[in-house]
Order: sequence, then C-alpha cells, then structure tokens
Amino acid sequence: MKARHISDGLKLRSGLRAAMLRLGLVCACSCLLLAAANAQTAKPKEPVVVQPGAPGQPTKTLPSSTRATLPTPSAKDVEFMQGMIMHHAQAVEMTALMASHTENKELRLLGARISKSQSDEIDFMKRWLIARRQSTEMPMIEMPGMPGMDMSKHETLMPGMLTAKQMEALRNAKGDEFDHLFLTGMIQHHGGALIMVKDLFDSPGAGQDAEIFNFVTDVDSGQRAEIRIMQSMLGEKPQEEK
Repeated sequence: MKARHISDGLKLRSGLRAAMLRLGLVCACSCLLLAAANAQTAKPKEPVVVQPGAPGQPTKTLPSSTRATLPTPSAKDVEFMQGMIMHHAQAVEMTALMASHTENKELRLLGARISKSQSDEIDFMKRWLIARRQSTEMPMIEMPGMPGMDMSKHETLMPGMLTAKQMEALRNAKGDEFDHLFLTGMIQHHGGALIMVKDLFDSPGAGQDAEIFNFVTDVDSGQRAEIRIMQSMLGEKPQEEK
C-alpha cells in the first residue's frame, strides 16, 4: 500500500511539472507574439538629414522632409546637351543604313560600336536634362529678316552634321561608294562634335557640373579615337601624325 502511495505521488508531481512546463511555453510564445506585434505597429524613426557646415562651421540638422536639389545648370550646358542629342541622332541614323548598303564587316563592326555608344549617350543626355527640368529638344529658331518663318531643330545643323544633300547621297550609295561616303561623313561628323566640346569648355562657367564634365571628356576622347580608326580605314594618316 505504501508503495502505491509513493507511485501516485510521483505521478502527481510529474503531471504538475508537465503542466507548468506547458504553461511556461504558452507564456513565452505569447510574449514573443506581443513583442512582434509591437515591433510592427511601432512608428519607424524618421531619417536624420545633416548638412555639413563650411570649414570651421558646425553641421546643421535639417527637417526629415528635406530633399536634395540639383543646382541650376548654365544655359550653355543645357544648349550643349540639347544640341548633342540632335547631333548624335544623325550619327545613329547614318549607321542604320549599313545593314542594306555595305557588306564590309570591319565597317559594320565600327558602325555597331558608334550606334551603341551614341544611343547610350543620348539616353544619358536626356536623363540629365529631365532631372534638371529642362527640355530635351532645342527651341525653335526664327530666321532673321523672315517674319513668320521658323526653322525647327530638325533643319538646324550643329557643327559637322551632314547636310540634307550629303545624307541623300549616302542613302543612294552602295558598296565601296557607301563605305567611302560613310567614313568621310562620319569623320566630318565627329570633328563637329569636337568643335562643340571645345566651344563648351571655352564658355565661362560652362562644363563645371561634375556629370557633364566627365561625360564631355569621354565624348571627346572616344570620338578622337574613332576618327583615327576611320582615317586608317581610308588609308590616311591620323591627324596627330600629320
């Protein structure tokens, strides 16, 4: 009988321990769920916006609603980007003729390179202008002495751009004739871009924006390299060697 009482006591204590363990687990889970719910409903901290001070001056804490604003670009920077978009567009148009006008594989590779690089640069220039709330197109130009006569951007030629007569000759050429007209025309075209770059940097206050400076210097070096390639394809000495 005594052994039975002992056994019953052991079973009772074991049951109590199990019940207490289950109760502890339930409480722990409840606490975790409550903490997770509080974390989800807690208001996120607002970002801290700090403006560095000038040399020797303290920094300033600005309202969390503060947004960065780009500096107003110079008129010459805007004019350059708008003009170069149109300038590049003609180069892309010229390269698009290759598929049906030449079988020259070397020339086709060069044309693909020019088309890709200048299309990417057009996208960059448009983004640059849009970010600064500027039009991606050049404004209409009124012809002096001809009231009511406007010349659109499509009729305005930037330095080095092919005339309508030159473009028509290129479209009508095939084979070797096309190759020659394309190379001489694109050398002329690239040379005009270099003139535009020089004009930009010669203008006071222009070309100082970091993005435009890096972009323009890349355009300058890239087009100089392509001019040398095209001169070699024509059997000419690169300009630097003359």
